[in-house]
Amino acid sequence: MGRVSGRSCIVTGAARGIGRAIGEALLDEGAEVCFADINADHVAEVAEANRARLNGDGPRVTHATVDVTDREQVRAMIAHAVETFGKLDVKFNNAGVNKPMNFMDVTEANWNFIMGVNGLGCLIGMQEAARQMIAQGGGGKIVNTASIASRQGFDNVAPYCASKFAVVSLTQSAARDLARHDITVTGFAPGVVATEMWEQVDQDLMEIGAAERPGQAMEEFSAEILRGRVARPDDITGTTTFLASRDSDYMTGQIVMIDGGMTLV
Repeated sequence: MGRVSGRSCIVTGAARGIGRAIGEALLDEGAEVCFADINADHVAEVAEANRARLNGDGPRVTHATVDVTDREQVRAMIAHAVETFGKLDVKFNNAGVNKPMNFMDVTEANWNFIMGVNGLGCLIGMQEAARQMIAQGGGGKIVNTASIASRQGFDNVAPYCASKFAVVSLTQSAARDLARHDITVTGFAPGVVATEMWEQVDQDLMEIGAAERPGQAMEEFSAEILRGRVARPDDITGTTTFLASRDSDYMTGQIVMIDGGMTLV
C-alpha cells in the first residue's frame, strides 16, 4: 500500500517534465491518475506508456486534453476523471509556461500569455476542482506549482515571476476560503530543474542576448545551490506525493521550497 493508494488525482502539464514525473510517482504509490495537457498527442502517449508500465493495472490511468485557461475544458477534464475513477481527491495545478524577455522589452502579449496560463489557469483549476470536491463531500487536496521565481524577481522573466507570486497568493486565498469544506490548498516551489521547459528557456535567453552559449543560464542560476547540482524531476516527487497524501492533512496555505538550498527564505 502506497501513500496515496486509492486516491483519484489529476495532474495538468503532465505530458512532460515535472508534471509527468508527479503523475508517475503518484501511480507508483497506488493512486489513480489523469494525465492532462494541452498537447493531445504527447499526453496520450504518456498515458499509454504508463498503462504498459503498470503491467495490466491500466484502469488506474487515463488522460485528458485541456487548455487550463478555458473553464469549459477544465470542467470537461474533471468530469472525465470523475467518470473514470468515481471521484476527485487531489488536483495538481502544474501547467505553466514561460517566455523570457528583457524587462524593458516585455509586451502586453507576453504578459497576458504567461499570466493567463500560470495565474488564471491556476485560479480556474482550483475553483473547478473545489466545486467537484464540495459536491461529492469528504474534502480534498489542491496542490499548485510555484517556483523560486515566486520569492524574488528576475530581470529577464518578469511576467513569469509575477505569475508565480500570484500562485502563492492564490494558494493562500483558496486555503482560507476552502478550509471549511475540509479542502487543503498547498504548493511547492522548484528551483532549477533539468526538464524540457528549461531547455527551451535556455534557448530563449540566448535569443534575447541574456546568455552567450547553451547551458550558460543554467550554470549561472544554479551556481549557488547548496546541494551542488540542479534538480531532476524525481527530486521533486517525494514532496509532491507527500502533499497528495494523508501525511500532509494538517498543512494548508503553505508553499514548500524544493530548490536544493538556492533561496533561503
